Amino acid sequence: MAVSGRKQVDLLGSEAAGSAEDFDHCCEPCLTTDQRIEAHGFCGTCQEYLCGTCLDCHKKAKLSRNHNILYKDELDKLHSKQQSYNECTELCSAHKKEIIKFYCPSHKELGCNDCMTLGHRTCKIEYIPDKCRGIADGKEFDNVMQKLSGKLKEAEKISQMAKERSNDINECNKEIIKAITEFRKEINDRLDQMQQDVSRTAGAIKTKNNRTVQKVLDECASMISDIKRMQSKLDISKSNNQNSQLYIDMKRAESTLKSDELNDAEYPLINTNMHYSFEQNSDLESLLSKTMVFGEIVSHSCYESTQKMKSVDCLIVKGVINDKTSSDTKECNITGCAVLNTNKLVLADRNNKKVKLIENRLVQEEKALASRPIDIAVLSQDLFAVTMPQIKEIVVMTTDDKLSCDRSIKVNRKCYGIDFNQDCLYVTCLHPPSVIVLNTQGDILNNIPLTFLTSYYIPYIAVSKDSKLLYISDHNNNSVVSVSLQGEVIATYKHTNLSGPWGMLVLDDGSLLVCCSDNGTIHKVNGDLKQGSIMCEGLTCASSICYSVHHDEVYVGCLGINLKVFSTK
Repeated sequence: MAVSGRKQVDLLGSEAAGSAEDFDHCCEPCLTTDQRIEAHGFCGTCQEYLCGTCLDCHKKAKLSRNHNILYKDELDKLHSKQQSYNECTELCSAHKKEIIKFYCPSHKELGCNDCMTLGHRTCKIEYIPDKCRGIADGKEFDNVMQKLSGKLKEAEKISQMAKERSNDINECNKEIIKAITEFRKEINDRLDQMQQDVSRTAGAIKTKNNRTVQKVLDECASMISDIKRMQSKLDISKSNNQNSQLYIDMKRAESTLKSDELNDAEYPLINTNMHYSFEQNSDLESLLSKTMVFGEIVSHSCYESTQKMKSVDCLIVKGVINDKTSSDTKECNITGCAVLNTNKLVLADRNNKKVKLIENRLVQEEKALASRPIDIAVLSQDLFAVTMPQIKEIVVMTTDDKLSCDRSIKVNRKCYGIDFNQDCLYVTCLHPPSVIVLNTQGDILNNIPLTFLTSYYIPYIAVSKDSKLLYISDHNNNSVVSVSLQGEVIATYKHTNLSGPWGMLVLDDGSLLVCCSDNGTIHKVNGDLKQGSIMCEGLTCASSICYSVHHDEVYVGCLGINLKVFSTK
C-alpha cells in the first residue's frame, strides 16, 4: 500500500531535477512497460502522472472517473502550493469514500479514520499529514529506497536464476529427446538386424526345399519322356504287325514298370512336406506387453541450489525459531532437520512423534507419525525421507500441496541416521551395526558392516560429495569415523570436547560440522579428520544440523522449544 505524500514530494524533486527527455514528466503507467511518454496530466487521488491516452482511460473507468485530475496547465499551480503535498488524497480500500490519513506502527497498517476507530482503538496512531513533512529529505525515505534497491537486486537475482533454470530445463528436455531418438534408432537397427537374420534363415530353408523339389521335377520329367517314348514305340510296332519287335518293347516296358526309380524320386518330397511358421520371441512379446516398456523419465534429484555453501569460518547466533505447537504433549527434541529446495524447513520431533514443516520461521504444518522419527534426508524439491527405527521403516514424505506420507520402505532392521547422495539412500542400522545403501524404490544395493560401533548409541551418517567416504558419528567412543564403501576404517577424529557426536553436515569444501549432544558444542572438522575446532558452545543436547543456501543460515535442532539459528557471516 502506497504512503500518501511520497509522490507529491517526488513531483517537486523531479521538477527540480529535470529530465533527460524534452519533457518534465513521464506517464507512470507507461513506464511499467518501459515506454517513456510525456505526461499530459496528474491524478491527485492516485498520485500518478498520466499521458493523454492513460488520462482518457482514467476518466472513463468506473473506479477512477471521479478522481481529482489536474491537467498540464494546472500542474504549475499545484507546484506553487507545496503545503498541499502534506494533504492525504488516497482512498481507503476498505472504506471507499474515506481517505487514508493514519498509520499504526504496532500493526504496520495504513487506514482511514474508520479503520483506526474499528481496529486500532488502543494503538498509538500516527497522523500522516503531521508525520510526512520533509519526509523526502529524511533518513527513513533513504532507508526505504535502499531496502527496495536490495529487494530489487534480490528479485532480479532470483529472476536470473529462474531464467537459467528454464534454460537448464529446456536443455535437459533436448537431451532426453535426443536420448529417446538414439535409443529408438538403436532398437530399430537391432530389430532390423534380427529381422534380416530370421528372414535369411527362412530364405535358406526355402532355397533348400526348392532345390529338392526341382530335382524331383527334373527326374520326373525325364521318366515321363522315357515312358512316352516307350508308348510310342509300342504303338508303332503294333500297327506295323512287327510282333517280334513288339515283344521286345513290351519286355523292356515291363522292366521299366518294375523299377523303383519313381519311388526313389518321390522320397525326397517327404522331407519337404513340412509346414514352417514364424514363432515370436516370448521375451520380446512379454517385454512389449509391459507398461513403460520403451523407458521412463527418471528424476535424479537435482534439487541442489545453483548457489554453493561457502566454507564456514564462524557461527554467529542469529535467533531462534519456536518449533513447539499447541498439540505437543512433550518437550520438543529435534533429532533431524533438513532444508528443502523451496526453502522450507522440515524437522523430526522425536519426543512428540511428529514431522513439522517450518516456513517464514513459523510451524505451518505438522504430521503425526506412528512411531518416533530420528533423522531426515532430502530426496528432491518437495520429497524427503524419515527414519523410523522402532517400526523398521523409512517413510518418504512430500510437501507438495500439503505435508503427507508418500510411501514407506521396509528395511527389516532398526534404521537411524540417513543421508542422500547421487540417487542413493545411505542409512545407519544397528543389530548388527551397518550401513545399508538403497535406491529410492527401496532395493538394497549394498550392505557395509561397521564393526567398530556398539549396538547401543544412535549413529548418524554424512556422505562425501563424491560418495566415496562415509562419515559415522561414534557416540559411544566420542569420535567421528570415516569408512570406505567396503567398511574399511580410513580415519578417526577425536577431541577433548567432542562429547556424544550425533548430527553432521558436509560442506562444499569437504569439511564437516558436527553436533555434540552431551556437551552442546558444534565442531568443524576437516574432511580427512586430521584437524578440527569448536565453532559454538552452550547448546542443549545439539542433535541435528542443516544449512540454508538461500538465507546463508545454519539451523541446529536441540532439546527444547526453540530451533537455533546461526549466521555464517
